[in-house]
Amino acid sequence: MEWTQEAQAELEKVPKFVRNMAKSAVEKLAKEKGVSTVTPELVGETRDKYFNLLNKDKEGKKTTKVAIVRCNTVSEVCPGVGCLRAFNNRKLHFEEYGPDAELIGFFTCGGCSGRRVSRLVEKLKENYDLDVVHLSSCMLMDGDYPKCPFKNHIKQAIEMKNVKVVEGTHH
Repeated sequence: MEWTQEAQAELEKVPKFVRNMAKSAVEKLAKEKGVSTVTPELVGETRDKYFNLLNKDKEGKKTTKVAIVRCNTVSEVCPGVGCLRAFNNRKLHFEEYGPDAELIGFFTCGGCSGRRVSRLVEKLKENYDLDVVHLSSCMLMDGDYPKCPFKNHIKQAIEMKNVKVVEGTHH
């Protein structure tokens, strides 16, 4: 299948790890339409088709995209079941989300200072339209686990990306 330079440039905007899948989807649509050359418009049409599927619920409303940041140290002894159950059942700090909210990220801070949070939030915001990040309950507690000394720093780094922060998951 032939691609115009402009269409190839549009394809380059797709995250590398899904680019081959995106290219296949574009070429499939081109074949369905009986088109032999891929144009930027066809790339855009394919992107809109799949992007809308990923970002809208059954009624066409925007799906809330959620991520959870957890303590790197605590992750060595906690598999995250409490956070995930609370999200899946829409309990406690997740009650405000409807059934179509989507958990798109579940990651550790990267160690004290929260060094990886900003990069991961930026990637989720740019590529997956992240709306809100929950700081896991283990980062907030003072007892079973040490309270995170970098919580405010991490929270500010997330908010600087124009992403809402909620403190807590299941406690």
